Amino acid sequence: MYTHTLAELTYLILVSLFLLGMVTLATGIVVLLTRTMGKDLRAITKEASNLAKKGLIEDLSGFVGNASALLSATSEMVKTTAGVGILLIILGMIEVAAVIGLIVYLN
Repeated sequence: MYTHTLAELTYLILVSLFLLGMVTLATGIVVLLTRTMGKDLRAITKEASNLAKKGLIEDLSGFVGNASALLSATSEMVKTTAGVGILLIILGMIEVAAVIGLIVYLN
């Protein structure tokens, strides 16, 4: 049976942590690019704006209230998704920085 030395195990752990950090970083970037500017959110925002305009023109306060609630909900959804993406990016950078710091420390 093959046994690993301490240096090989350390190298294996550092490579794994680096790869995990890069995947986390890439996932955060993908989330920011795809989710916050998605077609669905733009369509919902456009329709809510149209409803608000129609409500203002026809003096229907219910339309305006519902449309503004929909716009604020969409805004909160974008903020939440952006927050998740930023968190993933920060975690990925911390993992990569930890690997670089450990490599510098161990050599």
